Amino acid sequence: MYCIVDIETTGNGIIGNKITEISIFKFNGEEIVDEYTTLVNPECEIPYFITGLTGIDNHTVRNAPTFREVAEQVEDFTKDMIFVAHSVNFDYNVIKHEFKVLGLSFVRKKLCTVRLSRRIFPGLSSYSLGKLCTSLEIPLQNRHRARGDAHATVLLFHKIIKTGNAEPVITQFLNARSQEATLPPGLDRQAYERLPRQTGVYYFKNSKGSVIYVGKAKNIKKRILGHFYDKTTREIELCRETTMIDFDLAGSELVALLMESAAIKHYYPKYNRAQKRKLPAYGIFSYSDRNGVIHLGYNRVKTLPSHYLAFYSTTDCRLYLEELCTIFELCPKYCHLQENVSQCNHFRIPKCAGICRGKELLVDYNKKVETAITYMKSGRSNFLIKEKGRNTEEEAIVLIRDGKYAGYGFISKDEEIRSLNDAFAYLVPQEDSLETQRLILSYSVKNPEKILQLDGLEL
Repeated sequence: MYCIVDIETTGNGIIGNKITEISIFKFNGEEIVDEYTTLVNPECEIPYFITGLTGIDNHTVRNAPTFREVAEQVEDFTKDMIFVAHSVNFDYNVIKHEFKVLGLSFVRKKLCTVRLSRRIFPGLSSYSLGKLCTSLEIPLQNRHRARGDAHATVLLFHKIIKTGNAEPVITQFLNARSQEATLPPGLDRQAYERLPRQTGVYYFKNSKGSVIYVGKAKNIKKRILGHFYDKTTREIELCRETTMIDFDLAGSELVALLMESAAIKHYYPKYNRAQKRKLPAYGIFSYSDRNGVIHLGYNRVKTLPSHYLAFYSTTDCRLYLEELCTIFELCPKYCHLQENVSQCNHFRIPKCAGICRGKELLVDYNKKVETAITYMKSGRSNFLIKEKGRNTEEEAIVLIRDGKYAGYGFISKDEEIRSLNDAFAYLVPQEDSLETQRLILSYSVKNPEKILQLDGLEL
């Protein structure tokens, strides 16, 4: 036995969405055996655009029962039934949340007539209820009212189950291990099945082919399934609009992050929160103390008259200063990595020549600090990052030229990059931005062993 449901709501997502009308038809597969339809007082204002769509306004529901008052009838009317609706996750989750607010549980097996229609009637231009009814010659009256839409869904479901191959499809959809009820109603299952479990970037597209969301993941298939299980309003709305998912493999997380950043700036997807363009918060600077020792340190950018490099966290600052100490044999004490000590004893930086112990000449130490400052000012102008490729036969490369991100590419492990010219032959050119600078700077600080300097090589 099936209960075929449609609701009208205040349109405020899932958490804030309140039911204004509900209609339920009991259907035995052959005919309607009972019906329950009622307006519902949402106990909140109904937005004008919802009234324009449904005709239901505050006056209409003023004397209607609240959901608390009809909850028992809804519970009894749907008990031991298979919950059927067009885009079932929306109706089901709104009702489920209404019960949750009352401290009650609402759990039913469910079927989606959008997904069933896509399987039983493939190739149609649209699977919206109105377009389906037109294509299949199903009468639809009182559109965008609960009873009218629910009755049309009954006729649609009846047409579905009367087709020759409906029974195994419905059985599959009701299988507890099936993900059919989890997938977006407009998404073909094959589009999900072909997704890889590798690192890369994925693109959610709507029925017009427009990119509405871009994401990156170490495991694309697993991450996308996470979107489908997420019941936040934003995720549910995203999934309802999704009809296709594309992807590009990246091999490594760094390349995936760079690809994601470029795609967001190219497509400006509807459901991506804009990447925050906050300015770097911390800067590396230098000063001389009363003894003439040149110190390197870090502080908030807004407190500094000038700085050599900017970072987004104190952790990145400290990691970078540790790298400078290792490369140029600087003292951790005078790089503000060890405070309030008479002599340095940093466990990761064993090469201090002794300026803090009186064993190194001041002029020699300051000369090393000045060399490090020159190094910072150069911004490592030309260098290459090598990372994992998309398969075992290749590597990924990320090129920085003149201190700016130039692009990424993929090369065979047999190939060797000796110069900028070599790198450009494999490069997918990209635009430099604040976001890419942040990603590359953070990566290079944490992974100095993967940096290949190209300075001085032929151009």
